[in-house]
Amino acid sequence: MSSLDEERVARLISIVDTEVSEGRMPTGQLALAHGGEVVVRHTAGAAPDARYTTFSVTKAVTCAATWLYLGKGLTPTTRVVDLLPEFTGDGKDAVTLEHLLTHTAGFPFAPMTALEGGDAGTRRAKMAGWRVEGIPGESLTYHATSAHWVVATMLDVVSGQDFRTTIREQLLEPLGLTSLSLGATDAPVLDVVRIGTPGEQELPASIPEDSMVLFNDPAVRAAGVPGGGAVSTADDIALLYQALLHNPGRLWDPAVLSDGTGHVRTGDLVDPWTKVPALRTLGLTVAGDDGKAAMRQFGRGVGPRAFGASGLGGQMAWADPDTGLSFCFLTNGLDRDQVASFVRSDRISTAAARCVPATT
Repeated sequence: MSSLDEERVARLISIVDTEVSEGRMPTGQLALAHGGEVVVRHTAGAAPDARYTTFSVTKAVTCAATWLYLGKGLTPTTRVVDLLPEFTGDGKDAVTLEHLLTHTAGFPFAPMTALEGGDAGTRRAKMAGWRVEGIPGESLTYHATSAHWVVATMLDVVSGQDFRTTIREQLLEPLGLTSLSLGATDAPVLDVVRIGTPGEQELPASIPEDSMVLFNDPAVRAAGVPGGGAVSTADDIALLYQALLHNPGRLWDPAVLSDGTGHVRTGDLVDPWTKVPALRTLGLTVAGDDGKAAMRQFGRGVGPRAFGASGLGGQMAWADPDTGLSFCFLTNGLDRDQVASFVRSDRISTAAARCVPATT
């Protein structure tokens, strides 16, 4: 822990411990990584090596695998219909990979259950009936799971195998991320912390039950929802972000990696929920230098080049090129008070960002 401020690390851990001990979330797990290694790990309320459903933090996994195929069958401007002929009509012909990964494709609420998506034939049949609202690329609305089902199917085509196998063999295994899995069915992976709510809270009406609480069902986990269904420890997510910082073994084309982690493609498009410019890259979000990083769920204290992806319940993961620090926080709690959840994640992320002294 020599590169980190130990008092600030203790403060970070105390925040998580207090949230759990006072009943505001069931359990929580964090990891800080630096120099390609995890330097701090802590779990409150669960076993030290517990795994969690990673909700939308999963999107970084899917986009990192997709980047492996840029220039090898995919480009940002590849139209979906050119790989999936059934993805046509009702405005879909213009949708590109870039639209999918920047949440500008225009079908944020297209219906697809996890079990439907887990079967390639059913998935493609369902997607053929989707409709696009507006013109792709002209507005931004968060696609919780719909866009990444299409991305995964494009991966099927360019890789010649199931996207879950591609992600495991081409991304996770080369990086040695043995706790991180998407769609695996082995017993240890299925033994993850159950998703719940603090106390006796009811779920918010905005949380789609079929894609969140039902991840407690092994069959749903096995479907491998590419926009929100991976399972992992916080360690492995933090290490994935270290890989995105350091590109070990030149796994990615350096130009592709630089683009994916730093090139904002959404211009001034505003996120309708946060009311600030979204700053979306080809799969991730950048903190930015406009003073709005906290609204993008980076907390305060990260550098403007920090990139990451957040998830339901206050989950978050990011890497900061200015400090070399990466961070992941996971929880199994779905808080009815989503503002409180947002405030909690801001406190945790801010405390994490401050663990590296400004002089390092």
